[in-house]
Amino acid sequence: MTRQRVLCSAALPGGALERLAAAHDVTVGEPPTGLGRDAIAARIAPFDALLTLLSDRVDAELLARAPRLRVIANYAVGTDNLDLEACAARGVTVTNTPGVLTDATADLALALMLDACRRVSESDRLARAGAWRGWAPGEMLGVRATGATLGLVGFGRIGQAVARRARGFDMRIVYCQRRRADPAVERAHEATFAPLDELLAASDIVSLHCPLTPETRGLLSRERLARMKRGSVLVNTARGACVDARALAEAVRSGHLAGAGLDVYTAEPAIEPELRAEPRIVLSTHIGSADGPTRAKMADMCVDALLAALGGGDVPHRVGPLPSPSPPG
Repeated sequence: MTRQRVLCSAALPGGALERLAAAHDVTVGEPPTGLGRDAIAARIAPFDALLTLLSDRVDAELLARAPRLRVIANYAVGTDNLDLEACAARGVTVTNTPGVLTDATADLALALMLDACRRVSESDRLARAGAWRGWAPGEMLGVRATGATLGLVGFGRIGQAVARRARGFDMRIVYCQRRRADPAVERAHEATFAPLDELLAASDIVSLHCPLTPETRGLLSRERLARMKRGSVLVNTARGACVDARALAEAVRSGHLAGAGLDVYTAEPAIEPELRAEPRIVLSTHIGSADGPTRAKMADMCVDALLAALGGGDVPHRVGPLPSPSPPG
């Protein structure tokens, strides 16, 4: 097999890149957070394949600089960083890493729920600052998680995994999504379907597990946040742009919401100062998939897809429109 050139945005956990380098010439970006759109665009011309992080935007202009590019393996489940239509038009195959991070993300969603409900991070900061005055009956009162009504916005792999965990806390599960789940799935999770506005009004905890699409961008607007049950908690491990961040901070500050747990932000790594200023909002740094085995498996899936695409085999985990037979022009 002819060796081809692969640009990888950053070093990855595990040994997957060593496997790739045994078959092809691999260039790895230096920053641990990835090369980013502009650096990739400046380098991409001689490369046949590209391995992107979710922070690497690939648009039509970048693709126009990549005459040799045949495949992009995205080191993520979501592909909102990629212009899939433009990739298809230029004959570029796109893959992602579905399924592998389900449990890791569901674990984190539950951790954020419990932290935001029981004010764990807030209490930790109080203790570390030496500001704790001792046990008091009315201090650090939070939201009871056991027996709460949990509203899941999105009921795919991750939403269902969260539901399984929540049942251990005797939570009542309500969900919404574009299409109602199969009755057998509802029975298995003891879950009830409800329109979004009803779900928001009824839930003690709302957890987002939807992809970022034109329909879900800004889904939890100021108006929808106002419809949430007073004293409830919001958790977001999906995409930051699904929530109006400033309106969320105001809702927590006013006491309308008891708190929130966020792992994703609209313009990462920037985080809105209003969120950072609110002590009852728990902030984690996009660590939904950040356990060792999960991140290594994601790398393996990307490399498997690249090896298959460059070797002329069946490509696993293809997403988006199928590419054209050949690039235009």
